[in-house]
Amino acid sequence: MFGSNSEEGIKTDADGLVGNKCNQNLWVYTADCMPILFADKRTKNVATLHCGRKGLEKKIIKNLIKIFDNFGTFRDDLLVAIGPAISKEHYLVDKMTLKEFYRKAENNSFTVNLTKTEKDLCFSDSNHLKEQNLNKLDLKKNAYRQLLNENIPNTNIDISNLCTYKLKNEFNSWRRNKTISRQWNFICSKR
Repeated sequence: MFGSNSEEGIKTDADGLVGNKCNQNLWVYTADCMPILFADKRTKNVATLHCGRKGLEKKIIKNLIKIFDNFGTFRDDLLVAIGPAISKEHYLVDKMTLKEFYRKAENNSFTVNLTKTEKDLCFSDSNHLKEQNLNKLDLKKNAYRQLLNENIPNTNIDISNLCTYKLKNEFNSWRRNKTISRQWNFICSKR
């Protein structure tokens, strides 16, 4: 959704907003999902995403990059920040969910070749988790891989190491305590 289509004082239900006018503030409401903020340093266009496992499966990052393509954005000019979100240590999924994620999010379209060690960083489990049939899923690492696949230079991507689940005094987390409270994240376009 374009920011100019939203009305002042009215919340919009969308997983992404694009600033297509100058001096727009784009806000995204998150808990354990990732706020992903985009800025084109040349055109000054900005965007924000609310991205979790389902967003990665639906290729929300790729779809947003297509919008930037329509603005004439060059990949070297696109800056991306992945904000605080749940860490892989606390994002546990069953084996079926993990397989489905891997099938949908990767869908054999990734051109980034990973070593076994790098793949283990994205999809790993430990002995005690195997007993519970749970696996760690690293959303931030997978978002990073999708950004690389869209030819965003790794030097233009910043990833917060803050975990919304672990830092209970700083962040709200649905997975930790089923709260409906969230964090607000924003980016502003300036000309």
